[in-house]
Amino acid sequence: MHSEAMPQAQHVIFGLDPLWLAVSILLMVYGVIMMEKFNRAVLALLGAGLMILCGVITQQQAIAGVDFNTIGLLTGMMIIVAISQKTGMFQYVAIRAAKSVKGEPWGVLLMLSVVTAVFSAFLDNVTTVLLIAPVTLLITDALGVRPYPYLFAQILASNIGGTATLIGDPPNIMIGSAAHLSFTDFLLNLAPIIPVIFIVTMAIVWWIFGRDLSASEEKRQMLMKFNEKEAITDVPLLKKSLLVLGLVIAGFSVAHNLGLEPATIAMFGAALLLLLQTWGSSTDEKEHAYEKIMGEIEWTTIFFFVGLFIVVTGVEHTGAIGWLAEQTLALTGGDFNATLAAVLWISAIASALVDNIPFVATMIPMIEGMEDTFGGADAIVPLWWALALGACLGGNGSLIGASANLIVAGFAQRAGHPIAFLTFMRHAFLLMLISIAIAHVYLYVRYL
Repeated sequence: MHSEAMPQAQHVIFGLDPLWLAVSILLMVYGVIMMEKFNRAVLALLGAGLMILCGVITQQQAIAGVDFNTIGLLTGMMIIVAISQKTGMFQYVAIRAAKSVKGEPWGVLLMLSVVTAVFSAFLDNVTTVLLIAPVTLLITDALGVRPYPYLFAQILASNIGGTATLIGDPPNIMIGSAAHLSFTDFLLNLAPIIPVIFIVTMAIVWWIFGRDLSASEEKRQMLMKFNEKEAITDVPLLKKSLLVLGLVIAGFSVAHNLGLEPATIAMFGAALLLLLQTWGSSTDEKEHAYEKIMGEIEWTTIFFFVGLFIVVTGVEHTGAIGWLAEQTLALTGGDFNATLAAVLWISAIASALVDNIPFVATMIPMIEGMEDTFGGADAIVPLWWALALGACLGGNGSLIGASANLIVAGFAQRAGHPIAFLTFMRHAFLLMLISIAIAHVYLYVRYL
């Protein structure tokens, strides 16, 4: 795939075959990540270091392999959300939504799922569940109902909603950056099918859990006494946050036409909100506020991405991913329809079994390698949509399929309501397959 891949061989440690060495490092990193015994950022960075130290790639090639647009977009949105959440607006919306259905248990589940899906599209699904899951546990406790159906529906809603936009799910950020697809491209091509998938999913959730949900009138009245206005802790900051969030989302929709990357918009929005948040404070207060916000950024996720990009770059430079692309095309007979179906279903099933972020990092260069076969960058755009739908929706297949799933499971564990891996998978995997079947029909009708 890369002409500079070949001269690397003579520099590889102990004269090992660079291809097998790179693939071994990649598999070792993925394997240990799946064991969940060590921090995944540490593992990715160790793998990245091995790629350079063993001579598979040079340090310059490693740096060039890091997608700083993805890193910038993630960091910028994390800062904006870290400041916005201090206002209590997310908790306000969740409580208001639960009260809007008079505390009726199924209605509460549905409304919290809608809130989760919408927030997941415009913030990101990891942040959304971090904010909504604790409120959900509070509400289910007040109603005296089992929290599992609510958290189960929320996990599904977060991944379905996150599929709709460029910023909703990390795989989409990576795909958008690699394929130069804009915020509007994602909205026009992926968002139309998301409400259909959401409605079908919620109908099945009702069939599995909804019919048995009930709460006494006394418990429902207790929920109705919740005062959502008390959740709002800082009205001036709320106004600033809403202003910046509005500007950033508007910026995303016009960035492509202005020749700007989404990372620029997100980082500028983050800097603007940091400035507005501390406007009028003393120098000491400003420094303290900045340090507090920087401490709330998910640095583990950021450095996981950095390490992962370098590991995949190492494998790409040896030609392994190019070879994989050729084998996939050979299997599908170079037929575009069959390739699209293969990308969608393989992505979905793989993303249910391994974290969808490392899987997408490996798939991106593979799809890029198919450009010449199918007639250029524009011709393979439907493959990017298949990858996005497969990876994001596939994340619903198991508890380890997406980061948001693990965060909700963590909250449930701490609250004394642990979610068992197999219990979740028994219902979730089938629901995931149904959503992928709907996505397949959509892709076929719209692009083939």
